[in-house]
Amino acid sequence: MGWLALEAFDPAPVAVALTIGPDHRLVYTNLAYRAFVGDRPLGEPIGEAFGAAAKQDYGELFDRVLATGEPVSLVAAPVKPAGAGAEDRERYFSFSLSRFTHERPGVLVVAVDVTEQVAAVERADRATEEQRRSRRRLESLVWINAQVVWVTDADGHVTESSGGWERITGQSREEFLGDGWMRVLHPDDREPTSRSWGETRRLARPWHYVYRVRTQEGEYRHFEVRAAPVIEDGAVIEWIGTCFDVEREWRERQRRELLDRAAAAAAERTALSDVFAALVGVLVPALADGCGVHLLPDLGARPAGAPITVRRVATAASGGLPRQPPTGEERFAPDSGFARALERRRPLQRTFPAGRPPADLLPKSTTAWLTKAGATSVVLMPVVVDGAVAAMVTAARLGDRDPMSPEDVDLMRQIFEHTHDVLSGAVRFHRTQQVALALQHGLLAEPPELDDLRIVARYLASPAAAEVGGDWYDSFVLPDGATVVAIGDVAGHDLAAAVDMSRLRNMLRVLTADRLAPPGEILRRLNSAMETVAPDATATCVLARVEEPEPGRWQLNYAVAGHPPPLLLTSDGDGRFLEEAANPLLGLPFETFHSSTEPLPPGSTLLLYTDGLVEHPSEHLDRGLSRLRRRACTLAHRPLEHLCDALLDVLPINGADDIAMIAVRTPATGT
Repeated sequence: MGWLALEAFDPAPVAVALTIGPDHRLVYTNLAYRAFVGDRPLGEPIGEAFGAAAKQDYGELFDRVLATGEPVSLVAAPVKPAGAGAEDRERYFSFSLSRFTHERPGVLVVAVDVTEQVAAVERADRATEEQRRSRRRLESLVWINAQVVWVTDADGHVTESSGGWERITGQSREEFLGDGWMRVLHPDDREPTSRSWGETRRLARPWHYVYRVRTQEGEYRHFEVRAAPVIEDGAVIEWIGTCFDVEREWRERQRRELLDRAAAAAAERTALSDVFAALVGVLVPALADGCGVHLLPDLGARPAGAPITVRRVATAASGGLPRQPPTGEERFAPDSGFARALERRRPLQRTFPAGRPPADLLPKSTTAWLTKAGATSVVLMPVVVDGAVAAMVTAARLGDRDPMSPEDVDLMRQIFEHTHDVLSGAVRFHRTQQVALALQHGLLAEPPELDDLRIVARYLASPAAAEVGGDWYDSFVLPDGATVVAIGDVAGHDLAAAVDMSRLRNMLRVLTADRLAPPGEILRRLNSAMETVAPDATATCVLARVEEPEPGRWQLNYAVAGHPPPLLLTSDGDGRFLEEAANPLLGLPFETFHSSTEPLPPGSTLLLYTDGLVEHPSEHLDRGLSRLRRRACTLAHRPLEHLCDALLDVLPINGADDIAMIAVRTPATGT
């Protein structure tokens, strides 16, 4: 090949150079070579062209190729040409050296500048190393800070752990691997945890969950678990997770939530029993499986050494458990465990074999419930309101649930302290209501006991009102042998209404006994008298004479003034309202009041009542009357006391008004 043949390399994109002789003097360079290395004069040794800064002894390579004829290749060799400044960066070339012979032997150099490729590889290597370093840092932080670190395979089966799990639970490595770790979760948490973990793996998303773990000491503590998938080439290859004991944080969060729930629930109630019912609804099931409240009717004001009378006013039970009836009354000896707990004014806790509570500690009904439910522990909590013990709260746990811890008992105490202001207002309302109720009953006379007729009266005060009302009933025997039954309602629900009620009832007694006139005439005279003694009052009334015109035959002579009609029930369950003697209400200027007479069959029942038994703001009065008639007909065969009590129990009473009721039953057979 001649020199002219070499000139064919002039436009080539790779660097080409030719040296001759043992000094390796340049005899040819193409344009690319001169662009990479610089425009060096021909005849100069190539070692001077590259300079002493070369990373390797390239001259030795030239000598070997020239001497042996064996070609040599270099990949990404660093080169810094002679004359380059300190600020000039090193460049990288891939070389091919081969022996060339024309007139004198030499070395043909073909080089490609790969500086940018090398730089790209270096950048990728640095990024990879930084990722490795970051991962090592993260792993170090995780292993240092987490109590438990675990790794699973792609299917979620544990393959390794940091050792913390063994120390906390007592499980060996062989026991917790795979899915064995779930065996130390709380039984109620296993299935939900498995379901959540499976859904997380299916979606390949991070997992955050809280479950209860049984420790070596046998207690359950709340643990927070976090896990994330490790993904390569779009597929999950493993999972890494951590576990932290968050029992303290969980208890604090529960404390705040329960206190907030208790405050909100109690604030919506007024009656003391309703407030306690709301609070035990918060305690169950968060702190207890069953709960009840026993109220001291005298609210702690009892003589020393006297028996304790308690009244159950609220109960609650976990789902699936029958709860105790919300009302009931019992007595305790002054030396009972219940009495001692009240006197000490601090919580009392007892644990016992399943279904075997102490006999003297709790009311009989509560002890029976604990026995039937299989309770294993109970806490008695005196509730102190305004310096006096107002009630005793009983909280029980059942089955495998651990007894309340000191923290649980303290939280229970905080709930009642947190709602003290609401309880204080409810207690004052209750006291006022009890006084009003006692006054109300003092104003109402007991029905007479007769040989032939049976008379029963009932009075139910409104739970929403703390004052005496205007509802009343009365019954007495006249000189002519007739038995009078009356019922009425003075407008209003305050002391003035009670005063007017007492006046009208007394006047009605006097007018009825003074002149043996028909009931309509008596109501006319009462209406006239009201213009003087109670000019601003209005009232409703039913006045009736139960008469025996001949032995064994009974009849009713009655008049109604603006009041719901009497209900007559026969012994075989038929019933109808008596509406023939309707008149305007009392207190209006009317001069004529009508009476009517109705036969009373053997064993029949006459029911007089006030509108609180049938009236609802959201419905027409006829609907309430129809409901009363249907329910009363189904109860007509029951003893008179049971009929009256059952009506108060089964009818949907709105609680906004008092209820008075008086019923008369004739003998079952004539004489």
